[in-house]
Amino acid sequence: MASLETTSALRWAWLRGVTRATPIVMGYVPIGFAYGVLAQQAGLSILNTVLMSLLVYAGSAQLIAVGLFATGAPALSLILTTFVVNLRHLLMSAALSPYMQHWRKGELAAFAYELTDESFAVHIAQFAESASPKAEVFAVNVTAQLSWILGSWLGAVAGQLIADVKPLALDYALPAMFIALLVMQIKDKRHIIVAAATGLLAVVLALGGLGHWAVIIAALIGATLGVVLEIGD
Repeated sequence: MASLETTSALRWAWLRGVTRATPIVMGYVPIGFAYGVLAQQAGLSILNTVLMSLLVYAGSAQLIAVGLFATGAPALSLILTTFVVNLRHLLMSAALSPYMQHWRKGELAAFAYELTDESFAVHIAQFAESASPKAEVFAVNVTAQLSWILGSWLGAVAGQLIADVKPLALDYALPAMFIALLVMQIKDKRHIIVAAATGLLAVVLALGGLGHWAVIIAALIGATLGVVLEIGD
């Protein structure tokens, strides 16, 4: 009887995780599709395109990588650029670490492998409210990555038929998804102030020529502002 109850609880945890990942899926499939098209146009095979989504699994880094690959950039430039772009994962991991202190190392490694900006947004919002079963947490991650892989494969297959993804507005899918995830986390006036200030600062820094560093610097300053406002309350 206990075994049946455990199995049922596990099944419901996975179902909740899949449900929570729905907004991510709606963004990842079209963005992955755009990546697949660009990868195919850059000369990557369908197999290599899908393997990158399976092994690398970093949306912005993959899009940058295929762009550099298309221009014939050296491997070192590609590696260094990807490293800088993904430095924000240090901030995300640090923010989640207090909620995962009792996780085993293998579980942490598996979780970190599938951590993205979007899954981070979902997890941090959930962890702040209550502890989620590990099965539910991993269900979010697995569902998100599978949708990204699916989109990548579809884009690679259709790549020969599509010359430009811009008319399809696929390039707007990523910011639209971030906006939706941000709105889900805003609960009071303080959140609105931090979100608006961080977004504005990121735009100003980007226009100032800081490139991908703009997001990292704006995130650090925004997080500091949030802490100051919370202490002030």
